[in-house]
Amino acid sequence: MGEMAKPELESTDIRNKLEDLSGVEIKPGDNPYNALINACHGNAAEIQSLYATHRIARNLQQKEKFLSHEFKELIIDPFLLRLENPKLEPGFKDPRNCLVFWARPPDHIIRLVVHLQQALKQAAPNLWLMPTHRMHMTTLEIAHSRSPAEIESMVALMRPQLASLTNMPFTKRARLVKPFISYDLSALAVSFLPAAGEAVLSPPPVAPHPKHINHPGLLGNDTAESDTYTYHHLRRDVFDEAKSTGVEIGSRYVVPSAHITLGRYLTQTDHETPEQRQKWVQAIDDLNKWLEGEVWDVQDGEYVGEWIVGQERGLDARNGALWYGGGRTIMVGEGF
Repeated sequence: MGEMAKPELESTDIRNKLEDLSGVEIKPGDNPYNALINACHGNAAEIQSLYATHRIARNLQQKEKFLSHEFKELIIDPFLLRLENPKLEPGFKDPRNCLVFWARPPDHIIRLVVHLQQALKQAAPNLWLMPTHRMHMTTLEIAHSRSPAEIESMVALMRPQLASLTNMPFTKRARLVKPFISYDLSALAVSFLPAAGEAVLSPPPVAPHPKHINHPGLLGNDTAESDTYTYHHLRRDVFDEAKSTGVEIGSRYVVPSAHITLGRYLTQTDHETPEQRQKWVQAIDDLNKWLEGEVWDVQDGEYVGEWIVGQERGLDARNGALWYGGGRTIMVGEGF
């Protein structure tokens, strides 16, 4: 009698659906990013408000789950668990191949993120932390959970446009502000809002940089004008250009969120009792208060909480088993 087939591992997405809590309805077949832009009349302040609504509503929803008497367990990622603990299933390799465009955080954001990770690790010592060299924000996911051959055929289709796509932020600059820890039963992230006229805090473009690039906001002038092109506009434009190559775009979700994963849970140990869970939620609330008071809109502070997509490097076109920051770069765009 042959060996029994191993049961397929279940992605955390199945048990932990990331739903859009902004209230915007997306019509099938449309560019999904246009729906929010149109609902906000293209206004940066309204777009920022919907991003804020989504992340605040989601944190309240997740806080309720952590503190509920009906809490059962955290959602442990079985793929990451096997990758981090090879003894569980020797030789295990993540079979889920993806194709994405990532925005890589610049050095000053990495500094802030490391500070947040250290504080979270004190509150939950068994937390798995995303390595800093793997940190990313997904600007557009083209495909996930596919075979290497399927991904390679998509890359071949998109190759003529890859330079244009990865270089898009060089001239279309979108600013992100107001970092905030977002969390659920499987992971934590630091999320940002599209800027809407806030004072510029980011370091200037790295010299030497072309003088012909005109972006008033980067020079500390008219941010109200420069912020009219938001991160959501950038995502819309990357979507349109990617789709123009003929590739089918199969993103898992399209929500008003600009986030960098900080860590994931690999054990129930730190969150087994109501007291532990209360302490955990309080630690996140305290960090968010610190961010709002000591980082948001703070000139010459210890940490800078703003960045412009494209600082230091352009978009990173990447494929492979990259769920936890792995995979390989196909092409990366020019930074500023």
